[in-house]
This record gives sequence, C-alpha cells and structure tokens, in this order.
Amino acid sequence: MKSTLTSAGHADLRARVEAARADHDAGYPGPPIVWQPVHTVYVPADRIAAEIGPAYGKEALALLDAHVRDATAFTEAFGVPAAIADEVRARVAAKLVADPVEDLRIDFEDGYGVRDDETEDAHTDLASDAVARAYTEGILPRRWGPRVKSFADGGYDRAVATLDGLLTGIIDRVGALPPGFVITFPKVISSAHVAVFAGLLARLEAALGLEAGLLRFEVQVETPRTVLDRNGAATMPAIVEAAAGRVSAAHFGVFDYTAALGLPPEEQRLDHPACDFARHIMQVTLAGTGVEVSDGATNLVPASEDTAAVHAVWRTHAGHVRHSLAHGFYQGWDMHPAHLVSRFAAVYAFHLTGFGDLADRVRAWAEHTTGPAGVMDEPATVKALLARLRRAVGCGAVTEAEALAATGLDSLR
Repeated sequence: MKSTLTSAGHADLRARVEAARADHDAGYPGPPIVWQPVHTVYVPADRIAAEIGPAYGKEALALLDAHVRDATAFTEAFGVPAAIADEVRARVAAKLVADPVEDLRIDFEDGYGVRDDETEDAHTDLASDAVARAYTEGILPRRWGPRVKSFADGGYDRAVATLDGLLTGIIDRVGALPPGFVITFPKVISSAHVAVFAGLLARLEAALGLEAGLLRFEVQVETPRTVLDRNGAATMPAIVEAAAGRVSAAHFGVFDYTAALGLPPEEQRLDHPACDFARHIMQVTLAGTGVEVSDGATNLVPASEDTAAVHAVWRTHAGHVRHSLAHGFYQGWDMHPAHLVSRFAAVYAFHLTGFGDLADRVRAWAEHTTGPAGVMDEPATVKALLARLRRAVGCGAVTEAEALAATGLDSLR
C-alpha cells in the first residue's frame, strides 16, 4: 500500500491517543467480573445474632410453605409465569435453606435509632460476638458489615466509636477480620465527608495492623446533593475521587431521597419516576468505574398471617424487584424475612425466563452463526449476555454446569 506519512511523522499524535486511552482506562476500568449479591439484608444492631442468616431463611421458608403450596399460588403471589412456577419455587426453597442472606448489614443508623453511648457500646459488643461466632460456625454471609451513623446528622463521634469497637472486638475474638467486610456510609451530602471517612479508615487499618486499603465502603445516595451538586453537576464522580479507591458501591435510599424532594408519603416508593431519575444519574456516572450500584427497599411487610395480606406484600415487592432489574439494578435492600421469598422469586424468574434463548444467542456468537434466535449480536451485547449468565449462576438461579451446557462454552468469563 502506498502512503504519504511515515510512522515517525505522526508519532506525537499516537502518543496523545495512548495517553488519553490510559487516562480513560484508569478512571473506567470496566465492571469487575466478580460476584455481586442480589440483596443487602438490614438488621438493627440490637437484634443481631450469629444465627440471623439461617433464622431468616427458616422463617422465609415457613412463609413460602404456608402461603404458596402450588404453582397457581406461586403465580398469583409473585407474578411468575405459570410455565416456570414449579421450577422457580423449588429453586427458591433450596436457596432459603442453603444461602438465604447473601449480604448482611448490621444497622446502627435509621433502623436502629439514637441510643445512649452505653447502650450502643453494648450492642456493638453484641454484634462483634455474633459476627465472630457466625464466622467460626461457617454461617457468616458472604458479605457483611455495619451501617454507621451519618456524618450529616452529626453522628461523627458515634460512628467512629462504633466502627472502632466493632472491628476491634471482632479481631480480638477471631484473630483477623473475616472476608467480605464492607461498611455502609449513609446520607452523603458532601465529598468532604467522604474524604474524612476514607482517612479514618486508613488510620484504623494502621492501628489494627490491617492491610492498607482493605477497609472499603458503600455510599448511600439519599439526598438530592448526592445526585447533583448546587451547580447542577453530577456529584458521584467527586465522591468516588474523594474516597481514594475505597468506594465499592453506591446504594440508593428511597425514603430519605423522596422525602427530601417533598413527595407525599403515599408516593414515596421505589418505582416512582423521581427515583428512576436518581438511579439513572448514578448509573451513567458510575458505569465502567467498577463501583457497583444497588437499589433501595420496599417498606411493606405482612400485617397479618392472612394469605391475602402476605400475597399483597409479595406482589408489590416482586414488582419493585422486577422494576429494578429492568433498569439494570441487580441488587436491592431487604428488611424482613418475607422479602427474601419475593426477592428470590422475582430474581430467579427473571433469569429463568428466556434462559434458553439467551444461551442460544451466546452459543451462536461463539459459533459465528445467527442461531435459532435469529439475532446477530454485537460484542457489547454478548458481554451483557455473559454478565447476565454469571449473575444467574452467582445467585443460584441456575448452576454453572447448566449454563455451560446450554451455551457450549468452557467458561463464562
């Protein structure tokens, strides 16, 4: 091929391209190919116990058995297609026995309330002991940690004391910090608060002899200023930068956020359009950064043991979970054992619906054909298909063997 420019003639431009790409890749390394829980279960610190995970699973399974005895009832309660109701029910029941709580948060904030220092100190010791025993007995959830008091509410001293006491107590009992630890930092109103919290974690690591950078946290998006700053710019990039590599996730707080906007109580719900706006800002600003996103909670719980009342809660919660999934939020908060049933029912149905077509598309891409689905997928879509398969395996909706057999792949990576 005849050309005019020599390689040396545009080497300076090539260097600028490479520098720009390196700068982009440093800030946007892409989504990590790791497991993300489908929920975070919040338990007030005064109610924590080593057996909390299995206990929640047992109560959830009892609710399932009492109020959903067949496929028809399962479809009625959760809106799951009748064709897969039996299969979803069986897999949900197995999940509630084997791994009911994927991520546990010991709540010292809104779900716990304001107590005097002596009382919170005692509950911090209670939590330390519960975590240590759960870890020793092999029943500590894969992720776990505390939600501390908010700096925005003037809770700095109490947040520091509780976090220090919890970490010290666990390490004293176990000899190390069990894996899966993460802290929830609520009601962020300023990146300056985030920077202070990151600095505090560095000092705790040094004092406790922990590896530098081990202590990470998730920020809660609960105020309008966590979404947009006073000038209308997205706030999350500054928050992530202020955390100096310690932010692992951003979790949306439905009720504080909607209250701050002035929505009436009856409209303070996860699927309100105002919440969609905030979540999409989170999604856009965090895409590719490696920071996970999580949706919030449904505040309805069964008011009685009447099946109609239980089904009403399950239908609403399952609908909220489906809304989150449709918007690309694969994790949310659960606050009651009943939520575990509708969470897994909606998530499993999401992954099992169309599983065959999804697997066929991946197989066709690998074999360079259009396949029976009749879709010519782009590489970006294939990445999304594989990510969905990994999520399905990670939560137990399908086994890895089932996914590999259906796609013909040797690995989902």
